[in-house]
Amino acid sequence: MLLKIGELAKRTGLTVRTLHHYDAVKLLSPSARTDAGYRLYDQNDIARLHQIQAMRSFGMSLSDIGAYLTRPDLPLAAVVARQIAMLDQQIAQASLLRGRLARLHGQLAAGQGPDLADWLTTLEHMSMFNKYFTQDELQQLPLYTDAQARSGEWKTLVAQVSALIDAGTRPADPRAQALARQWMTKLVRDTNGNPVLFAKLNAMHEQEPSVQQETGVTPALMGFILAASNEAQCALYRNYLDDDEYAYLRANIGKRSAEWPPLIAQVRTAMDEGRTPGSPDVQALARHWFDLFRSIAGDNPATQLKFRQALQNEPGLTKGGWVGAPMLAFIRAAMEAMRVQAHSV
Repeated sequence: MLLKIGELAKRTGLTVRTLHHYDAVKLLSPSARTDAGYRLYDQNDIARLHQIQAMRSFGMSLSDIGAYLTRPDLPLAAVVARQIAMLDQQIAQASLLRGRLARLHGQLAAGQGPDLADWLTTLEHMSMFNKYFTQDELQQLPLYTDAQARSGEWKTLVAQVSALIDAGTRPADPRAQALARQWMTKLVRDTNGNPVLFAKLNAMHEQEPSVQQETGVTPALMGFILAASNEAQCALYRNYLDDDEYAYLRANIGKRSAEWPPLIAQVRTAMDEGRTPGSPDVQALARHWFDLFRSIAGDNPATQLKFRQALQNEPGLTKGGWVGAPMLAFIRAAMEAMRVQAHSV
């Protein structure tokens, strides 16, 4: 079947002027013309038009589309699949927003007066989260999917930590360590125990001053929580180390803390993707891991063994974190693979 330009415009919702422009820029030229010179579009032309409009919806410019369409390996099925994925994302976003609005409607119907400022902040956070997380990741992130319920808990905890800081409380104080344990437990819960989500959330808080201002989770507050967590870890290691080893730990435990979240996330990704401990990229991660371990344990194998014994015997060193037994086994396997390769050379 052949369609004249007016018929094609009517069927697709485009204007004749747009189709003329596509022809002028060599993006879509009709396959045939009538004896009077009128443009006629066949099935292949319409399939190409679908590709053009699909890529326009992805935000591509006409010049980029033209270059993309010159590729001989571009199947229409791939373009349609991408359209479906984009629509799935839009549906997921709309579904999430509908759920939030339904809860708001329920509160209003029950005569409750939700804090509209908090509601607007939640909606602003939705846009902020979209900068750092994919839609699939957002669906796995309890801190996002149940933002209203979680935000109340976090506000209370942030206020408690801030009160300790204002009172001049030291991170070694048992009250500070108790709040730090609560903090880490909630953080693992609200990132679904996924270190990849935690690393992205951490990056968002570091790079977005507006998020820090709205949540009260400032660098100073996070520094206090990290210091209190380090104090708690040092206390657990103390029974395994002599005075010099313990002094080395205390002097170095916080120096490279920022390197752990992205590294743990990379290891988790490698595991999820099915990469083997013997692969070069996994072994590079294992070397980084061991380097960070050495930064607090030192280079003495006997001291390193004491740290491993503590990790094995003290649940408080690993409980409620993102590093579980499978990840530790994965890293040990990578290190063993490196040792075997080194001896075989």
